[in-house]
Amino acid sequence: MREFVGKVAIVTGGAQGIGRCIAQMFAAAGAHVCIFDLQDNPYFVGDLAKEDDLRTFCGKVVADYGRVDFLINNAAPLFKGLPDCSWQEFNYALQVGVAAPYMLTCLLREHFAPGASIVNISSSRDRMSMPGTECYTAAKGGIAALTHALAVSLAGRVRVNSISPGWIETRGVVYSGADASQHPAGRVGVPEDIAHMVLYLCSEKAGFLTGENICIDGGMTHQMIYHAEHGWKLDEK
Repeated sequence: MREFVGKVAIVTGGAQGIGRCIAQMFAAAGAHVCIFDLQDNPYFVGDLAKEDDLRTFCGKVVADYGRVDFLINNAAPLFKGLPDCSWQEFNYALQVGVAAPYMLTCLLREHFAPGASIVNISSSRDRMSMPGTECYTAAKGGIAALTHALAVSLAGRVRVNSISPGWIETRGVVYSGADASQHPAGRVGVPEDIAHMVLYLCSEKAGFLTGENICIDGGMTHQMIYHAEHGWKLDEK
């Protein structure tokens, strides 16, 4: 982990949940962590959907450190969809989930250090859905596609990869029974499962990886579940 000492890591949505775990892991490894979040945090409070906030944030990072080694686009878009997601809300989700990561990359393009890495946090919902999640799913699908586009455009300068988390419990709840057994890994995920992969993708060990999406979901998207399997039974009421 010594390779992260003194490096500069940006983590959007780093004030809570998976983002906070990523930020803490980078800090423990000796990196300077620059959080961008709507919630209170030690570095920058702002709205990713506002271009002025993006520009102000990037200006602050460059003024403070002069370079960026790692950009982690983790901030979550709105979790809404049919029938009550408005035009404004849908576009806001895309601004936070897709446009902001693109704009941050544009604004920081000339300041990425040699060996820099971008990691975008998508979701297993980029390949599967449930009712009423259209704006969230569209944003997560968008960031997964943006990943390979940026990897090609930034070839030779910045590696770009994405992670698609499955069910990650961020409140410390431990699940058992059907909730755990539906995962081939035998448990629900925790933020550290994602943070460890983020740091790996930013490390020299992943130097030949770019443009890839890695799904970390305990195998859940590969598990076919029918009636009376893996602890689940059809509610016939």
